[in-house]
Amino acid sequence: MSLPVVAVIGRPNVGKSTLVNRIASDRFAIVDDEPGITRDRTYRPAFWQDRDFLIVDTGGLVFDDDSEFLPLIREQAQIALSEACAAIFVVNGQEGPTAADLEVANWLRQQDIPLVLAVNKCESETTGFAQAAEFWELGLGYPYPVSGMHGTGTGDLLDAVIPYMPPASEIEEREETNVAIVGRPNVGKSSLLNALSQTSRAIVSPIAGTTRDSLDMVLEREGKMYRLIDTAGIRKKNKVEYGVEFFSINRSFRAIRRSQVVVLVLDAVDGVTEQDQKLADRIIDEGKACVLAVNKWDALEKDSHTINKYLSYLSDRLYFIDWSEKIFISALTGKRVSKIWQLLDCAATEHSRRVPTAVVNEVIEEAVRWQTPPTNRQGKAGKIYYGTQVSTAPPTMVLFVNDPKLFKENYKRYMEKQFRLQLGFASTPIRLLWRAKRPRDVERTTDQRRTTPV
Repeated sequence: MSLPVVAVIGRPNVGKSTLVNRIASDRFAIVDDEPGITRDRTYRPAFWQDRDFLIVDTGGLVFDDDSEFLPLIREQAQIALSEACAAIFVVNGQEGPTAADLEVANWLRQQDIPLVLAVNKCESETTGFAQAAEFWELGLGYPYPVSGMHGTGTGDLLDAVIPYMPPASEIEEREETNVAIVGRPNVGKSSLLNALSQTSRAIVSPIAGTTRDSLDMVLEREGKMYRLIDTAGIRKKNKVEYGVEFFSINRSFRAIRRSQVVVLVLDAVDGVTEQDQKLADRIIDEGKACVLAVNKWDALEKDSHTINKYLSYLSDRLYFIDWSEKIFISALTGKRVSKIWQLLDCAATEHSRRVPTAVVNEVIEEAVRWQTPPTNRQGKAGKIYYGTQVSTAPPTMVLFVNDPKLFKENYKRYMEKQFRLQLGFASTPIRLLWRAKRPRDVERTTDQRRTTPV
């Protein structure tokens, strides 16, 4: 059985995201005084007593207004409830019961799910119980006074939720492949997430900036577990003001850091922009595997040469990440979306692959045979004594040489190309570290290898 889900429900600005951050023991969800910051449902891992579970934040529920994103927010909350074993209904203790709270309470009564009532913003222990007592009139059981900001009362609240979760012995955690979906605004990231999951996981809208938080979704496919992370669109730094968008983009960068594979979504119509190039650079700097997904391929007029011309165009504009696998898709129609899974598996495998030292040195010997290391103006020639892989994710090789300064960028690129030609490493960056080693140390190391039993 996968981790149980606890949904957090309520009207706007009652402190749902603050409470989720407190329960999850992080500050991942964006918190702001502006109503409607949270739109999609966002999942966070949490732990209480002996139970691991997922706490899901939802957008503020409004029932008398169908403008903008509000109907879609209600749809996301409904999906969250359908997945959950229990729901925490959050209200604002400083304002007392409102007509909007009553509307949400009446709607929740129609849902077949256990409810626990959390009266948030009860910062004072002396007045908190009095504030909470006003919410008995909702008829939803005991109102628990809590403070998402300070953490008071959250233990009692979670104690009340635990009985609705399955026993810890029935919960089995499995290894996941973390996949971040990144790109500029309106390239189709949320549409791609929905197409991959075959659900309405994320709100899709032509309005730029619809996705504000990083959205996690765990799903199983052919016996493998994946955590898909949809992110906010990343614009140029000079166009981003401090505020909600600033924090959204920081969440996107954080999603890249915690992923194994990044799907960089490009717009086939707009082509590769400067911002796309900067995002590709960021992925390389973070050492993540990458798949390039060219979306909206159905919007282009095509002939028999279109795909080859576009591949050449991508190689020219994104030459520094030319090792990544490329796929041309339409998230809207689902065309070729299913083929992304195979590319993700391959990228994750290559990203964590380890090569024996003997094989590394065979590649080095072959490469040196074809092109000898350079010689400086004083006639000193570069020498590569041996190499070994020291880490994975990304694959990192250390090459021990007589003088790293003798090896210029063109020869370093040549060696990286030889490693890729001989060993593969598709869709993952590889790092070559050039280290100086005296010949005497090399002889000693070689002798140790000869005498050390295998």
